[in-house]
Amino acid sequence: MMGEHTIGVVIPARNEDAHIERVLETLPACVDYAIVIDDGSSDATYDKAIGASSHATVEVLQTNGLGVGAAIDLGHQHLLKTISQPFVSVVMAGDGQMDPNDLASVVQPIIENEADHVKGNRMTTSADIEQMPKRRRRASRILGWLTTLASGRVTRDPQCGYTATSSNLLSQWDWERSWQGYGYPNYWLIQLSSQAWRVKDVPVKAVYGSEKSGIKPVRFFASVGVMMTIEHHRRALKHLFRSSWMMLSFLFYIAGYASLIFAFNEPIALIGLPMSWWMAHRLDRLAVHQLSGGRTKI
Repeated sequence: MMGEHTIGVVIPARNEDAHIERVLETLPACVDYAIVIDDGSSDATYDKAIGASSHATVEVLQTNGLGVGAAIDLGHQHLLKTISQPFVSVVMAGDGQMDPNDLASVVQPIIENEADHVKGNRMTTSADIEQMPKRRRRASRILGWLTTLASGRVTRDPQCGYTATSSNLLSQWDWERSWQGYGYPNYWLIQLSSQAWRVKDVPVKAVYGSEKSGIKPVRFFASVGVMMTIEHHRRALKHLFRSSWMMLSFLFYIAGYASLIFAFNEPIALIGLPMSWWMAHRLDRLAVHQLSGGRTKI
């Protein structure tokens, strides 16, 4: 426990028999429960998880390849059903890429009532950035920019899945609408903005070893890009008449499209597109900040 909060850890794992035992055995002493979701593994992940020596109470749930997002959802919901509130649910990958020594700092803002959801950020020091494979580094920066646009919050490392979430937030989450695949962190950040939950980044170490990502880049960017575009518009329309900043953002967004249309006859009008959309984005961020209880000014 930490303070009055029970600490549970959700560990999605698929074919992680080389890493899952170490993940469980190195969990910090503050962890009370560890829920491993063996999501359709064809190796010895289940046996390794069951046989791991851990001070935490370990449960292993077997599923048939739900996808990493759905597996994490299942773990969160299992904690809601089996332990008393208040608790914090931490997500750690089964591949050992998350340093257990960072867990306390990821959880602390929730314990101190400074945040409802905390995200690890591996992009805070040059040493951590440099050890990240160049391909992932480039992808993280692109996705950080896109997620910032879609969520209305500055996001520098959206794909880091090292998170902590309060049981209060989890008990109010809409589990019927979710994203099941690798774009799960991006989906959550957009929804958290839309629902005005408090989100905080904390620095965590980047850990890389022999593990390999199962992401197919082209398919990932296509599916996640479409999802973020749809969810961005859903979020903006939801708050269109609740915030003057969002209304102004919408008007500048429309002005950008108008510039694009006029550019067919007058190419010089195309200059208005980036200017209008930049202003729309700035106003959108003010709207999200205001909805989260912050003061705003241009």
